[in-house]
Amino acid sequence: MTQMENQPFRQKLQSILRFLIPAAAILAFAAWMVLSPEGALGKLDAIGYAVCHRIDARSFQIEDRQLPLCARCTGEFYAAGAGLLFQVFVSGKKSRLPSRGVIAVLVLFFLAFGIDGGNSYLYLLKQTSKGALDNIPNLYIPNNILRLFTGSGMGIALAAVLYPVVNQTLWRSLDTRPALEWRSLGGLIGIIVAINLLILTDSLIVLYPIAYLSALGTLSLLVIVFAILWIMIMRQDNTFEHPRQLWLPLLAGFTLAMLMLLSIDLFRLQFTGTWGGFPGMSG
Repeated sequence: MTQMENQPFRQKLQSILRFLIPAAAILAFAAWMVLSPEGALGKLDAIGYAVCHRIDARSFQIEDRQLPLCARCTGEFYAAGAGLLFQVFVSGKKSRLPSRGVIAVLVLFFLAFGIDGGNSYLYLLKQTSKGALDNIPNLYIPNNILRLFTGSGMGIALAAVLYPVVNQTLWRSLDTRPALEWRSLGGLIGIIVAINLLILTDSLIVLYPIAYLSALGTLSLLVIVFAILWIMIMRQDNTFEHPRQLWLPLLAGFTLAMLMLLSIDLFRLQFTGTWGGFPGMSG
């Protein structure tokens, strides 16, 4: 098929998708709303349920109710969402990856996340298994404070890498400056540290918004990743000039994200029989 013959086909396909994708989005969202637990926090739990172990003892609590994600995932996904939003206002269409120095800091965040996560997992094995596993060495006793801070560091790193990649994929006209520089990185870290300290007060005024921010941050990341995948499949890379042109890819990303969440939720519910943490893991 020549380029001229291909053009009418693409236009026809776009017209069809403008109808099909909104319909699919409504159906996917409706199915998820019906099948997920009742109440606003129940819906947020269903988002966390697809990506997090949701072990009660490793989660912050709103009174006697755990947040939608564990402490580590709460930090990771709220910080990633906040980091992306921060760069929208601070960085605009800047599309270059950070400098080597900033990347080095992000690598440290990644290593801290991996070390604390590995140590925490080994500690969980010791608590839930008997026999030889009792002798697994630990670097230190894990706790939710470290989980929150190492998770939020990882969230900053995810946002710092994902944002310029998204810009490189979307825009026809690129701003080739680094999306995150030392000054903006310092401002973002300061904001996240301040929010973490507020979370540690266990104030309901803080924890309720964080429950929403962490779950919606999770959903936002999935929507963005699936939207970028959609754009690449449709060969629309570097064709956009204004954010209002992104509604169809974002809606496609939302549809795919909801289908993924729904599939994982149903599989895990069938496997475990509970919307809570994995049975037998309470460490």
